[in-house]
Amino acid sequence: MKLVRAFIRPEKEQDIVLALEGAGFPALTKMSAMGRGKQKGLKIGNVVYEELPKTLLLIAVKDEEVDEVVNIILDRARTGNIGDGKIFVSHIERAITVRTGEVET
Repeated sequence: MKLVRAFIRPEKEQDIVLALEGAGFPALTKMSAMGRGKQKGLKIGNVVYEELPKTLLLIAVKDEEVDEVVNIILDRARTGNIGDGKIFVSHIERAITVRTGEVET
């Protein structure tokens, strides 16, 4: 299994969540986050925004589903402007369902 972590623009959240759900990936976790990338924030005129609001999506998927999930996020999140976000994919050693004790590897 893999964990897909996507830091996205908050205004893109609903579109991405609906697209994931429509493709058969309804399970996810959403969190509000603040941060900045390589550009160290955003400067508009004389105003500097050192940290920007982001939404963090966490999606656990089977190894063979990673590319589909990543492509959905890329397609829906990309505006072409600085601050579109970042996606990280990492290995999940095991997942345990609390209610049933079921273990997935």
